[in-house]
Amino acid sequence: MPKLAEKKTTDSGCTLCPKFTQTFMMLGKKWNGLIIEVLLEQPTLRFKDIASAITKCSDRVLCERLKELEDEQIVVRRTYAGSSRVDYALTERGRELAPVMKAVHEWSDKWC
Repeated sequence: MPKLAEKKTTDSGCTLCPKFTQTFMMLGKKWNGLIIEVLLEQPTLRFKDIASAITKCSDRVLCERLKELEDEQIVVRRTYAGSSRVDYALTERGRELAPVMKAVHEWSDKWC
């Protein structure tokens, strides 16, 4: 994971945990939550399948987000010897986000 930010204190005196901040920066980045959700539903997908599930995300941005999630060790990119096949899957770290995503579903069902 990238270097954590220093603890920040808000005007109200509240201190934000750098790990919490880093997590929200990653999950809150546009499309990341949807990518994680799609890969929770289908454990292994090719780029085109992810793109067809998240239709409003451009291929360029989707490629960037997948690379960022790979750098965060949330997603793994798999290639196959002797083939041009590439697919994506969640790592153990990524799969452990399932309860978080479930909680977001429950909250959105109640409030949205």
